[in-house]
Amino acid sequence: MAKFLKISLIIFLSVCTVAVSLILTFFIITKDAALDESKLINPNQNILIYDKDGNEITSASTSGNRKNVSLSSLDKNTVNAFIASEDRTFYTHNGLNYKRMLKAFYTNIVSRSFKEGASTISQQLIKNTHLSQEKTIKRKLNEIKLTLQLEKRYSKDEILEMYLNTIYFGHNCYGLQSAAEFYFDKNADKLSLTESATIVGLLSSPNNYSPFKNPEKSLQRRNLVLNAMLTCGYIDDETCKTAQNQPLNAKQTNRTGKNNDYLNGIFDELEEAGADFYSLKNGCKIYTYMDAELQRFVENTDCGYDNSIVITSDAGVCAYKSTINGAKRQIGSTAKPLMVYAPAIEEKILSPFTKILDEKINFNGYSPENYDKKYHGYVSVTDSIKLSYNVPAVKTLNALTVKTAEKYLTKMNVALEDDEKNLALALGGMKYGLSLKNLTDMYSVFAAGGTYAPSRFIKKVVSPNGKTVYENQTFKSRVFSEGASSLMNGILLETVKSGTAKKLNGFNYNVAAKTGTCGNSEGNTDAYSISYTSEHCIGVWIGDKDNKRLNVTGGNECCTVTKEILNKLYATHCPENLDTESGTSNVEIDAEEYYANNKIVKADPLSPKLNLLKVKVIKGNEPKETSDRFSSPSISAPTVSVKNGAVNIELCHTKYYAYLIKRYSNGKSQTIYDGKWQNCITDEPPEGYYTYTVTPYFIDGDKKIYGQEISLPAINLSKNSSSPQVKIPDIAKKNWYDL
Repeated sequence: MAKFLKISLIIFLSVCTVAVSLILTFFIITKDAALDESKLINPNQNILIYDKDGNEITSASTSGNRKNVSLSSLDKNTVNAFIASEDRTFYTHNGLNYKRMLKAFYTNIVSRSFKEGASTISQQLIKNTHLSQEKTIKRKLNEIKLTLQLEKRYSKDEILEMYLNTIYFGHNCYGLQSAAEFYFDKNADKLSLTESATIVGLLSSPNNYSPFKNPEKSLQRRNLVLNAMLTCGYIDDETCKTAQNQPLNAKQTNRTGKNNDYLNGIFDELEEAGADFYSLKNGCKIYTYMDAELQRFVENTDCGYDNSIVITSDAGVCAYKSTINGAKRQIGSTAKPLMVYAPAIEEKILSPFTKILDEKINFNGYSPENYDKKYHGYVSVTDSIKLSYNVPAVKTLNALTVKTAEKYLTKMNVALEDDEKNLALALGGMKYGLSLKNLTDMYSVFAAGGTYAPSRFIKKVVSPNGKTVYENQTFKSRVFSEGASSLMNGILLETVKSGTAKKLNGFNYNVAAKTGTCGNSEGNTDAYSISYTSEHCIGVWIGDKDNKRLNVTGGNECCTVTKEILNKLYATHCPENLDTESGTSNVEIDAEEYYANNKIVKADPLSPKLNLLKVKVIKGNEPKETSDRFSSPSISAPTVSVKNGAVNIELCHTKYYAYLIKRYSNGKSQTIYDGKWQNCITDEPPEGYYTYTVTPYFIDGDKKIYGQEISLPAINLSKNSSSPQVKIPDIAKKNWYDL
């Protein structure tokens, strides 16, 4: 018994020692942690933002986007959505959920990481306003201490109200009121059940669950919040199901103000980079690629409708304007070079001069039409792109395969949904489309010789103590070869010279472009002009954010805006020409075979200059077959007929051949014609049996190069005969026994 008591005492003293040690450690580590009421009420985070020349952008304070709301004014569904999703026991705990903390502690021990945090709303408020987001023991202990102080000093409703006014909802929205205005264009007290659930769904990852960037993910997240409300008893099953069947109905609200669109781009980029928005303290400096003069010009550009403009250079975004906050839109025919033709050139399926039959066709129920409702016969790849024909693009994608196209899109950070993997992709048929910035970045691949590097708004972020906490690392990835890019540059230059972007023609420097328009006979919803020089890539979108039908096109209004921007960019200098040579081979093909027979063969070494067509191909995709039309002349068999006692020989038309025609009779021959092509050669010999031969030949300098001699059907020429051929009995059917 004494031994048991001794052991129990030792265990008790050990536990007490550990407990005292932990308590002392807790107080030592957290001795400097103090609750600052001003941070809870007005967590002002004024950030200094600089343009490319190091000049401060004056209207960059994030505090302007903070708007407070009172808890009592909010609908109960709005409040309950936060409680159900973020902290179901908020009104019953003392700031700490010990059960969740123990569970998180066990999970972190097993995973050997800080995988779970088990934060209550009170803890989140402290973390967001007083501490960094780093996952360390010291920060967690400080969080616990300050949370307990918070709970002693403020009521639950006060804590929840401060939380709602400081939480970050993405797109540079701090606080529930700012979020309600931005996502639904209304005050927070007017939010419906589904709208509240959508906003709450943003909290874990605003960039991932934005209804504008990822509507499908946003919808799924919203419905999870509604399920949580159902589980907590805040709504009944019928209300939950009705709400889950409703669309998102998020409505983008454009903030106005100097540089505001560019600032939105900055904060969107910080979200994508996983930045801690609560640690952007006073004095934090963000250095950007913004060209202040160009930004002012773009902001003052009047497009007449909703619009977006993005101008990028090798380094990043020079100027940015958007009335739709960078939303994804259908991209129309701008998809063709990126998703169809450049990959097909790279895969050596075709070349810019390859001819494709533009015809009515049906792919298992999918029958694409051209915008003019016509079919144009055989057209080259260059003409198909510059005139934006649909059928050749779909045919090419069918030959390329969607799987192969997807391989190239993945290299440009475009992930296709399963229901996007079909031939409609050739015409820009995507579920949600792309943002204008993403599309512009993809086109910059061609000017960059086939390498992809997404443009950035931010050069670097520097903390108040001078430490660089984020820096743009430009990682380039190879998408297309130099050869494919050079050929695509050449094609898109032709699109400006005589295609859908001809409104951009006339500059004394290279401009390559592709236009695109989405809509129908009632009007258009999206119009694009994506153009580039060797220095800049310019994306222009004009449309209606609510998908109303407008009378706008990529080749008209969008190109007009692009032209204004080009005049501004190159008012004092001209960019160098685009590369159209690297990685390509110049080949001479037989023009006659190409134009007359749609056949691509290397020209005969003896071909006259007039029959040579010089074309470019990607290296390794030179024609394998060589024409022998001149080194070995050949023709289709001429026809022979008899009329009024004369023999008429009709020759097939050729540009470069001469003809030798002979008449054979009784073993003797006589030349009846030797010269250039004529449609019909007439001979009037006496009555008798004759055979004629025709031999084509090509004159190469002083030489005559003869082709194969062609024998024509025998002629029986008599006064009573007009037959061009001696009738020979069919001996196969002859009854030999009756001879």
